[in-house]
Amino acid sequence: MADPLIFMMGQYEAQIPQDRLYCDNHMWAQEGPGGFRIGFTAYSVRLLQDVYFLDWTIDPYTVVKRKQEIGEIESSKAVSTLYPPGEGKVLNFNEALLDDPSAINTDSYGAGWLYNFETLMKFMTPDEYVAFLGTKWDETQRVIKGQVNQD
Repeated sequence: MADPLIFMMGQYEAQIPQDRLYCDNHMWAQEGPGGFRIGFTAYSVRLLQDVYFLDWTIDPYTVVKRKQEIGEIESSKAVSTLYPPGEGKVLNFNEALLDDPSAINTDSYGAGWLYNFETLMKFMTPDEYVAFLGTKWDETQRVIKGQVNQD
């Protein structure tokens, strides 16, 4: 397997594994039986920081649209609404995360996966995602600095 790509977030390295695809909402997608497994990228986990609560507002096998709310996540930074990466069907959830979402923090590319998703949408390659991050980093830093200044 190829070494992960690295996107520098200041001093922090966000690793972008090359064995999966990516979405503009900072989720990864790995093709498997029946669809794609979806999870948070290292970039999004770094921005969220310590995730301690996760809840889904839809049931398994729900057909969803791109900007449709499907759940909520709470971290030391904020409460955030979760959206699917695009149109498709959420097949099932990683039930272990409902009891203990800490795997999102410690193993977001493994045990911290979120749900399985059936879709025909096109995802970004790892190289395309790293290039996309480069276009968003300045804006992201301004948001982070704004949050820090509000404390």
